[in-house]
Amino acid sequence: MNTGNPHAPKEKTESTMSELLAGKTAVITGGAQGIGLAIARRFIAEGATVVLGDMNEDAITAAVAELGEDVALGVRCNVTVADDVAALLAAAVDRFGTLDILVNNAGITRDSTMRKMTEEQFDQVIDVHLKGTWLGMKLGADIMSQHGGGAIVNMSSISGKVGNFGQTNYSAAKAGIAAMSKAAAKEVASKGIRVNAIQPGLIRTAMTEAMPQEAWDSKMAEIPLRRAGEPDEIAKVAVFLACDLSSYMTGTVLEVTGGRHM
Repeated sequence: MNTGNPHAPKEKTESTMSELLAGKTAVITGGAQGIGLAIARRFIAEGATVVLGDMNEDAITAAVAELGEDVALGVRCNVTVADDVAALLAAAVDRFGTLDILVNNAGITRDSTMRKMTEEQFDQVIDVHLKGTWLGMKLGADIMSQHGGGAIVNMSSISGKVGNFGQTNYSAAKAGIAAMSKAAAKEVASKGIRVNAIQPGLIRTAMTEAMPQEAWDSKMAEIPLRRAGEPDEIAKVAVFLACDLSSYMTGTVLEVTGGRHM
């Protein structure tokens, strides 16, 4: 089910790469798979070196092997643990000399109706998304301020705008990321650090491909562009927010949804 997107944008060739992130170093949490890995690929294509933080060590090994050890480093990281996040960020500085970009992308789902959802399921999702993003910004901004500034990109979700059935935990966390990004942007702007967020809609990943066809069709019917997004379409927006093309943007939340829920 769920065939590919014949109308998805064509990839630009290597010869046309503009290297918008040349010489930059980026840390990407949840970076060894899904949207995080797509962002890593796109950042490297644009000239950056990347450090991938992830809990899945097998995925880390595979991702670094694909991307190349000269431009990518993988570190096991639990984003809810401050020492892990600090070690991840330090690894970027130790290996590549700086920290220019931070993408707080790590996330989980523990879907259930509110009546059936356990406290543990609620806490897990809030901790990974909301606390994890907060720790990344808190610790990352301190390092960036010592290196002349930087760009932070936080991954929210359209669920944080409209709320999804069975996702009181996830919707709350993603809404919190949007608001927290705006608050943080005000705090760190004077240090030359920009903070922006992305709200993806239905993106074609292993997780969404596993949805029942009825659920998939229901979501597709809400999308004016009549297709799901591809992970690289989120990655390209992350590049925009990470590079100087968005130099006068901070505290923004960009919806990348094909028009869904506009």
